[in-house]
Amino acid sequence: MNDEYVRRLPHVGVTLVGVVHDHPASVHRAREVVRERDPAVVALESPPLATPLYETYARESRTPPSFGGEMSAAAQAAHECDAEVVGIDAPTGSFFVRLARNCWRDGASLGTLRKVASGVTSVTCHALVCRVAAAVADRTSLRVEVDHPVEHDCDVTDPPAMQARDEVSQARRSQSLLRAFDPPRPVRLRDETREECMAANLNSLRRRGETVAVVGLDHLDGIAEQLDE
Repeated sequence: MNDEYVRRLPHVGVTLVGVVHDHPASVHRAREVVRERDPAVVALESPPLATPLYETYARESRTPPSFGGEMSAAAQAAHECDAEVVGIDAPTGSFFVRLARNCWRDGASLGTLRKVASGVTSVTCHALVCRVAAAVADRTSLRVEVDHPVEHDCDVTDPPAMQARDEVSQARRSQSLLRAFDPPRPVRLRDETREECMAANLNSLRRRGETVAVVGLDHLDGIAEQLDE
């Protein structure tokens, strides 16, 4: 388990777990950190609308669950230690307020605003589909896989050392690309606002006790910096 991708922030009672989405090493890390920390709350980089779907996947007897990658693995571990599972990502009402404010502050052009709106609409529709899929699963034995899992060059049957090497390699490639190319302005505005909201949501959970948050590696440092401010 690569501790390079874990940030412990005792002053706010939060442990951040960075993941490469659907990677077996990340699935293992998310599950084991939740078990180790035994938190009161497990927060997922997932919209509140979509989070019930991961909780549905987590009810499977198999460990880790067949669907949902690191998010359902963390939710399954949360259920084992009686932790509350919450979604902290957009879209939410506070996200839309912050996004409007940030677009105004940034002097976003009409073209940028249209692209931001298009991206947010797509994410909102996806979250609604996840909520419907969760409702279907609650009422039937049907498990609906909304997203195709990201394919990687290794799987859970490979040795842990091989999984770890592959995860590090993928993380470094992703970080190199981020450093080499500035994201388009609409993407930057949306992602910065998402990180602000996720950090604010984590801060609001402090009164409930210790929190473990599972987030994509691309957001790990940004959220940690927001929480440190």
